[in-house]
Amino acid sequence: MQIGRREALPLLTVMDFDGGELGLYWNSAAITHMGKVRNNNEDAYLQRPEVGLWVVADGMGGHAYGELASQWIVESLQSLEPPLGFGAYVREVKRALLGVNERLLAEAQRRGQTTIGSTVVVLVAWRQHCVYLWAGDSRAYLLRNKRLRSLTWDHGPLEEFVARGLVSREESDSYVDSNAITRAVGASKRLELDCHIQAVCRGDVFLLCSDGLYREVENAEIEALLNQGSPQESAEALVTLALSRGARDNVTVVVAAADSGRGLQTVERSNVIDFAM
Repeated sequence: MQIGRREALPLLTVMDFDGGELGLYWNSAAITHMGKVRNNNEDAYLQRPEVGLWVVADGMGGHAYGELASQWIVESLQSLEPPLGFGAYVREVKRALLGVNERLLAEAQRRGQTTIGSTVVVLVAWRQHCVYLWAGDSRAYLLRNKRLRSLTWDHGPLEEFVARGLVSREESDSYVDSNAITRAVGASKRLELDCHIQAVCRGDVFLLCSDGLYREVENAEIEALLNQGSPQESAEALVTLALSRGARDNVTVVVAAADSGRGLQTVERSNVIDFAM
């Protein structure tokens, strides 16, 4: 298990997990970087391939304590033990996020703040299926058969224009108010999470990211970089490209790949590698 938070140097973590009886082997890597403009990193991530759980949270820009909100999210999930069933597991993840929502509302009131909040996107894997759930504009993508598709849509006022065909997805990312969101953990008393299930196939690659990535890197470029190497290599390449474009926001990526099992007992290997920009 690795949790990403503020560091002097960005942190790259690489983790592998043999999924056991059904032979799905997970290899994942994660990087968070402050970017080239911001003075602090309000992003956070969690990767727990040993229990099939990955998270990216992006503290809401323009509000105080965004880094607190994102860190509370990953901390709430870092010690979560999966129950015996997939549905119960997803419910436990939702329950944890609802608990953070209540805590953030209380903390904002205590500190005299209007909002202390964070977007979130979560991937939960169980045998040959996964569920992804999210609030806000942190995204999940799936690379299958070398083709990239977005699994999530942004919770913001521009999404209706995209759905109606008035604005393309690419145009929305560069729109003046494209970072406005209508859902986040800590933003309102009722936390709304979209939740969808997805079958997992051998060779699938999932990408979770904060908006600091896709505001600098186009989908075609993301697709090409995910196709070119391991999760570690892809994560490095994606963040490097965002930084080369100016990285106006914090950048966080989690890349998780599912492959065939190696016929081993359940094993986890973890490395922490300094990744200097």
